[in-house]
Amino acid sequence: MDFAKFASDLSGWVWGLPLIILLFGTHLFLTVRTGFIQRFLPQAIKISFSRGKEGPGDVSQFGALMTALAATIGTGNIIGVAGAVTVGGPGAVLWMWLTGVFGIATKYSEAVLAVKYRVTMPDGSMAGGPMYALERGLGQKWLGIVFAVFTCIAAFGIGNMTQANSIVEMLIERVKPESVTNLRWIAGGVMAALTAAVILGGVKSISKVCGFLVPIMAVGYVLGCALILIKNYAALPQSFLDIWNGAWSGQAAAGGFLGATLKQVAQAGIARGLFSNESGLGSAPIVAAAAQTRNPVRQALVSSTATFWDTVVVCLMTGLVIVSSGHWKEGLPKAALTSAAFNDLHTVGPYFLMFGLLTFVFSSILGWGYYGEKAAEYLFGVSAVKPYRVLWVLAVLFGSVQPAQAVWDFADAANGLMALPNLICLSGVIVAETKTYQHELTGKE
Repeated sequence: MDFAKFASDLSGWVWGLPLIILLFGTHLFLTVRTGFIQRFLPQAIKISFSRGKEGPGDVSQFGALMTALAATIGTGNIIGVAGAVTVGGPGAVLWMWLTGVFGIATKYSEAVLAVKYRVTMPDGSMAGGPMYALERGLGQKWLGIVFAVFTCIAAFGIGNMTQANSIVEMLIERVKPESVTNLRWIAGGVMAALTAAVILGGVKSISKVCGFLVPIMAVGYVLGCALILIKNYAALPQSFLDIWNGAWSGQAAAGGFLGATLKQVAQAGIARGLFSNESGLGSAPIVAAAAQTRNPVRQALVSSTATFWDTVVVCLMTGLVIVSSGHWKEGLPKAALTSAAFNDLHTVGPYFLMFGLLTFVFSSILGWGYYGEKAAEYLFGVSAVKPYRVLWVLAVLFGSVQPAQAVWDFADAANGLMALPNLICLSGVIVAETKTYQHELTGKE
């Protein structure tokens, strides 16, 4: 069995209806258990811009958020959204957006546990995440090991190979070279070299680069989307109708999507929503545990804003651009669909797309590199970190030369496997911590 078929079969098995119900159901359950924590989003955004040291940790709260956003705002926000529309039609955009809205509660809950159960390593650095919460909170170290193993593997999919592969596919679409193979190797080599230059410096180096890069790349990309939507303003009312109606009934389109069922539409939107914002995966809490914060709830509020910016804002902007362009009706593959939508803004549109994709991809590779190495550290100790970083750089090159669909299928499968142990949450602890630090929610000391 070749890699492409194995990845496709595994993805289809993992992302069945049970996992979709479990993920979205967890978002809804934690929204209720936390008393609709989303209502404190303005307070959370305010806290997130704090750069001062408030307590023990390796990086500032802002730095931790930027690293988390670097990992989450990636190719899923661009190519992933197009892929969801290709499979599920315009209605997939609404399911993706709802995954973001309710996923804020899950991201908050994960971070509460990560900070509460984090540990100080012998070198003075912080380590935390679901593996430590499962071990120290539930007393189930074997589940922590399972999560760490899946994280090490999933990181190579969602945070590495898909990211590198997407930028190469976009370059091929734009440049149309005589030798596709040579372009893949050249682009992969450049990305691998840049990754090595940053990631070998550890979390402080990653945080510093992400703190500079993420605000610029996010604002620049959203500005490009806004300009396209202004150009397409006449099509926006119908686009919103297509998204709403398609979410509940499916909608016919050309090419590979010939009228999706409700299950297919929801599956496409939720799967890509999770891929984009990672709520439920347990990845972002790994860097949240390194934040210099005075209590779990304060950092959890900061972490929850990542899902808002990533999916509720950026993914929605991309979805509206794609649907309002009308090119989704032409049966184009996801990379070509994204290019066509941005090409409608002549001259500058392709540059906004390339800027967004290049910066999103690079930042995601950096952020996920940290997640993967901390999981490897949990499993094998500090000595595993440097070898993991070397493998990480090589995987950037490997992902660049693999067939696109095979890489995406592998990433989807690994994501689902990673989520399973993480969703065994300590909801009672989350509620208790939230009540203990109620003043952080109200802004009153």
